[in-house]
Amino acid sequence: MIIRRPAVANQFYDGDPVRLRAELSRLIPTTAHAKPALAAVSPHAGYIYSGHVAGAVFSRVTVPEYVIVMGPNHTGYGSYAEIMTEGVWQMPLGDVPIASDLADLILSRSNILQEGYQSHLYEHSLEVQIPFLQYLQPDLHIVPICLGPLDLESCLEIGRAVAAAIKAFSMPVLIVASTDMSHYVTADTAKEMDTLAIKRILALDPQGLYTTVKENGISMCGYIPTTIALEASNLLGAKQAELIKYANSGEINGDYNRVVGYAGLAIR
Repeated sequence: MIIRRPAVANQFYDGDPVRLRAELSRLIPTTAHAKPALAAVSPHAGYIYSGHVAGAVFSRVTVPEYVIVMGPNHTGYGSYAEIMTEGVWQMPLGDVPIASDLADLILSRSNILQEGYQSHLYEHSLEVQIPFLQYLQPDLHIVPICLGPLDLESCLEIGRAVAAAIKAFSMPVLIVASTDMSHYVTADTAKEMDTLAIKRILALDPQGLYTTVKENGISMCGYIPTTIALEASNLLGAKQAELIKYANSGEINGDYNRVVGYAGLAIR
């Protein structure tokens, strides 16, 4: 059995389970009313920077037992569209099994996705989402999908595969698209660029998001998984998207000349 161990515990988030649980309780607002969602868009920086945005998103979304987590490949390992179909992720809050039956349904419907685990070994974009999901859903099962550069048609094909698999699956499924927004620009530039991308998400427009990011040179690292999540959500009957929170790193470290933007959205 493949065992995927934490790559960024004690870097992006606290690796001690007691302290991590306390941190998550601070980051996830308890007053928010969670509702079922088709997908969530959540940032993946260190919790000190973007954890409050991720916490705001997940406080508003009902987390079912089965979650498809898609994130960008920052490391370059593995293939450009790699899905884990078996194994366990060992995390500080406990082991999280791969939902092999759901993963197999997705893989069998896509000519783009490849089965594997190399791209997942050191990748943080998926890992940092898991503690939030575990905190809210102790019986969590995941399907991790790590994505490199893909053309638009490949994104739409994977989106179709994800939607078809969810329709064929017997249990509720949440899609999580992991992304940060603009990188290392001024706060004003980040807000301007990120607003262009966020508007396409709010319009439930996967093609528009993809082309807007490419044509405007927006350094949104997870536009590929977000494009896929939008396509899948549309095929599953999405009616609206909601921007839950937007922030940038300058609000934490005081440097507004080189920020990273963070956006949290829910798609229902």
